[in-house]
Amino acid sequence: MKNISLKLQDRVFQEAEELLKQLKVSRNSYINQAIEHYNELQKRKLLAQQLKKESAMVAENSMEVLKEFEQIEDEI
Repeated sequence: MKNISLKLQDRVFQEAEELLKQLKVSRNSYINQAIEHYNELQKRKLLAQQLKKESAMVAENSMEVLKEFEQIEDEI
């Protein structure tokens, strides 16, 4: 496990402290869960960006193939 030091905005800290009391979890556990959740969210965003980029690249090629198929159908 790694130790880190961080500075939180007072508002964020107070909100977290209130939630910790209600959830009855340790501050360490809560922060670990929060960072894990945020990491998953960021991974999804990056994946969505990658899929959008790759989809755009494939779309152009797909349109060319479609035109070729249409030409073949017209010739038949």
